Amino acid sequence: MEHSRILIVDDNPEIREIIHVLLEGEGFLIEEAADGETALQLTMEKDFDLIILDIMMPGKNGYQTCVSIRKNCNAPVLFLSARTQDSDKTLGFSSGGDDYLAKPFSYNELISRSKALIRRYLVYKGKEHPSSSKKILRYHHLEIHEEEQEVFADGDPLILTDTEYAILLLFVTHRHQIFSAEHLYETVWKETYYYGANNTVMVHIRNLRKKIEKDPKNPVLIKTIWGKGYRCD
Repeated sequence: MEHSRILIVDDNPEIREIIHVLLEGEGFLIEEAADGETALQLTMEKDFDLIILDIMMPGKNGYQTCVSIRKNCNAPVLFLSARTQDSDKTLGFSSGGDDYLAKPFSYNELISRSKALIRRYLVYKGKEHPSSSKKILRYHHLEIHEEEQEVFADGDPLILTDTEYAILLLFVTHRHQIFSAEHLYETVWKETYYYGANNTVMVHIRNLRKKIEKDPKNPVLIKTIWGKGYRCD
């Protein structure tokens, strides 16, 4: 994880400096952007292991920036915002974000959230296990290339976030097992389940279905088992 590259996107230079100093002190390589357009350009030019993204910015806001970034970058996105309503968080996840940290935040929480997101990203990208053998999983019209963390639908590549990939991989490798929202959250996010996490899981499942299901309104790959959770047959 040491020397992982993080992009900080915030129009407030003081906040960027504080986050920069904190994370650089943990051994991360830091780059900054003061607006969404600059951030988008940087993600097209360089590889990042985490993007810390403010929501309220001039020009492209954080949600719009995340949607654009997701077209070419799968790195986890940690939203920072003073807006803490469930609807704001839902919009953040729907835009392609992986986690949401409310301002003002504690420095320890920022560091721990950042490390958790990067750790999960590196594991699923195979960067921490270079000696792992290649493995391809096939499920209906999907092909999952585990080592490269690539998913193909009828031969066409899909762009999934690391969280979406983690959810899909969990389902496909544990077919017929019903996962409750709590089980999914604690397994994929690797955090203790909390009130509101059910909505987080639901939004990510919906986003994943839009990408892998031929008819997302009538899913056949990831099924909802009412009152219990979700399952892949």
